[in-house]
Amino acid sequence: MKTRKIGSLNCNAIGLGCMNLSHGYGEPVTFEHADVLLNRAIDQGYDLFDTAALYGFGANEVLIGKVLAKRRNEFVLASKCGMYRNEQGVREINGRPEAIRKVCEQSLQRLQTDVIDLYYLHRLDPDVAVEESVGALADLVREGKIREVGLSEISASTLHRAFSEHPIAAVQNEYSLWTRNPEIALSKACQELGATLVAFSPVARGFFGELDNNSLQDSDFRYNMPRFSAEHYPANLALLREMKPLAEQESCSLAQLALAWLLAQGEHILPIPGTQNLSHLEDNLASVNLDINPETLSQLDELINQETVSGLRYPAAAQADVDTERFENELI
Repeated sequence: MKTRKIGSLNCNAIGLGCMNLSHGYGEPVTFEHADVLLNRAIDQGYDLFDTAALYGFGANEVLIGKVLAKRRNEFVLASKCGMYRNEQGVREINGRPEAIRKVCEQSLQRLQTDVIDLYYLHRLDPDVAVEESVGALADLVREGKIREVGLSEISASTLHRAFSEHPIAAVQNEYSLWTRNPEIALSKACQELGATLVAFSPVARGFFGELDNNSLQDSDFRYNMPRFSAEHYPANLALLREMKPLAEQESCSLAQLALAWLLAQGEHILPIPGTQNLSHLEDNLASVNLDINPETLSQLDELINQETVSGLRYPAAAQADVDTERFENELI
């Protein structure tokens, strides 16, 4: 299986995003289902599991700790700080050193581990210099509580500033056929600095699984995302109908083709699709070994991109939390 290097760590070229087991996409799965899925993921070859203090307000980390503590030496564990539920019970973005340390200690307990392999700053705190936040993460590295430092949803210029404080092993940003923001400058910056670009939502939040937007519940945050709205989703589904012949000629699913396209964008790219579905779990990992015709990839690139997709990726409130001010001519 193809592999990727994340700082001093090595893992397979597709990891598992664990958020939707506890957070974001409707009701959390049962412990029994998560137990089966996470253990089967390791058995199939997944060896990077991605979580965060925010997901389920700690419940996702608790779940991974309970299920996988006995298999801790079989996978790379990634989590995130800087965005979490505070003592008042509301979501807070806080990149101050004391907050980073406190959240890390809590995460270590929830995850039932002595060290987190890859620890991200989940969002840039606009009131704290990135160098200060990264300095706090560097202290955690020196203390042996984390192994590698990562950043999430940041721009190329922020990455360069952070790197001046401490090496950044990975940058996690949304990246897929229909979300191309990293192509502005971030992907190149990652290559130059030796950071892995970890792509979250690589199958476009289920879009490439032909998601029925009419089935979304109020508790599913896709319900309020413009691209899944009644105004925009029909136009986006029309793109999928044009994509199907390409997948058929490559004998793969739409999701597999989307993942194969992403992997073809560079050896520094590592997608982390999430799923609650055991069949999708296996199919996603199998995309690593697909040998897609370059002409098919080129056709796909032209068919689905930020120019052809209808709607913004986030509603205004969520977009405000992303480090966009440092992007010139930012693609939303």
